[in-house]
Amino acid sequence: MTRPFRFGVVAPVLTDMPTWRDKVRRIADLGYSTLLMPDVPQWQPAPAPTLAFAAAQTDLRVGTWVYASPLRPSWSTAWEAHSLSMLTEGRFEMGIGTGRPGIEDELRDRGIAVVPAKERLAQVRETVATLRDLDGPDVHTPVAMAVRGPKARALALEVADTVTFALVETDTRADVADLARDVLAARDVELAVHVSVIGDAVAPFMASAKDTHPAAMREADSLAILPDDPGAAMEEIQRRREEIGYSYFVFGADFAEAMAPAVAELAGR
Repeated sequence: MTRPFRFGVVAPVLTDMPTWRDKVRRIADLGYSTLLMPDVPQWQPAPAPTLAFAAAQTDLRVGTWVYASPLRPSWSTAWEAHSLSMLTEGRFEMGIGTGRPGIEDELRDRGIAVVPAKERLAQVRETVATLRDLDGPDVHTPVAMAVRGPKARALALEVADTVTFALVETDTRADVADLARDVLAARDVELAVHVSVIGDAVAPFMASAKDTHPAAMREADSLAILPDDPGAAMEEIQRRREEIGYSYFVFGADFAEAMAPAVAELAGR
């Protein structure tokens, strides 16, 4: 079944609150469905209160993009997620993964034990299981998982509603299409793609600007880049759904205005 398009924006608080609040309202006016928050303590306020505040300003869905499982106990993450589902009346989506590159250094800086990837994945499983217990039979908090390796993909097939692949610069369209094909053959999940580059511009909080090379990404036919022309971007977005199955596209806040014409045309279709 072809899923309708939806579009999310990652919008950390990098300005004063009135400016950020206006940005959130503008994102809603442009037709985006979801406001997303990274889990990076040194960048901004904590995701949970920030998302609750954002949800009170607009009718946007809100979500984490994504919780890093080692940063807090599983029960604490699950409790936050369930609380946000209740406070937003069902508009919260819990994105979760095992942590971005470099998470080990952050854990050491905060005095948190660094555990192997296998244990971090077990933390994700425990978090989702606890969330389901808290939700009970009448609430279902959607779960998005950021995955890469086979064990993470297998867990996502068990517990996630949305799957996004943690892409690197050298991943080709064919590489990712193979991953997507295997996932969709096993289970009908929503596929999301995190677009960190538009044209030659790199979203500063979604990818390391100094380590991201748009020309190399274009050469690899990477799915983490889109053209800066809205018409060309629209064609490419539709191609990705037809050929691979992607229906959920996530941009950085700096790209929200540039991609607005494509969002206005495609959202919900």
